[in-house]
Amino acid sequence: MKPLNLLALLLFIGGVVWALTRSERSVRAIQQAYLSVMSPFIRSGAGTDSAARLFLRETRHSRELETELAFLRPELGRLGFYEQRCRELEQENAQLREALDFKKNSKFEVIAARVTRRYPSPHSQTVEIDAGTRRGVRPQMPVLSSEGLVGRIESVAPDGEHASVLLLSDEKCQVPAWVQGSSEEGILTGQRGFSGDPMLRLRFLTTQAAVRPGQRVYTSGRGGVFPADVSLGEIQSVEKGALDSEALVRPSVNFPDLGAVFVVLSAAQSPK
Repeated sequence: MKPLNLLALLLFIGGVVWALTRSERSVRAIQQAYLSVMSPFIRSGAGTDSAARLFLRETRHSRELETELAFLRPELGRLGFYEQRCRELEQENAQLREALDFKKNSKFEVIAARVTRRYPSPHSQTVEIDAGTRRGVRPQMPVLSSEGLVGRIESVAPDGEHASVLLLSDEKCQVPAWVQGSSEEGILTGQRGFSGDPMLRLRFLTTQAAVRPGQRVYTSGRGGVFPADVSLGEIQSVEKGALDSEALVRPSVNFPDLGAVFVVLSAAQSPK
């Protein structure tokens, strides 16, 4: 054994013998001194044990929350779907009520139909409706909504259940029109490749056209395709040229949200 280790052992044995041979008062004093030295470590150990227990409880609680969350996620998704469907149904009900009121108060003989498909492109603006020859629908018949003129029937499907509607926002849909509060008449058409909300062009106004933004535009009934006095839109701006004038018109119909429409079966009214 190394001398240093031997010396330490002898000192330890001597200390033990000395402690055991002391009086009871001395032994207690030694115990108290030992406890005073070790108490911080004992308290620290107790605190560490409490923290460990708390950590384990929190871990178990977190696992329980994760399990509940995993269970609730699909439920939340289903609730979101039901909420969206309820909103769609509310919108459909509002459109149906509006459609019934329009059909009841309309001065034309019309049948109601719904837009089932859209075919927007830079070259054509058309939609498909769920009404065809079996309900008396024929090409060139006007199509309306509660807001105004939608367009005209372009073609009818062979199944007799569907038809294609050329929208007013298409440049091929040309509608004779007049400006409220003036004697101005022109031809209203859509614009090819127009980005954003569709805008219409009222062409062939007179060079000194007395029209201004805010005035309403209506069908004139000329040509016999469209009935007279159906709302087309509102003038946004006017550009005067050397030979004629032209106005930019915001349509009355909200084409992106087009739902219920009406095909006019009766003959167009006489022009203004």
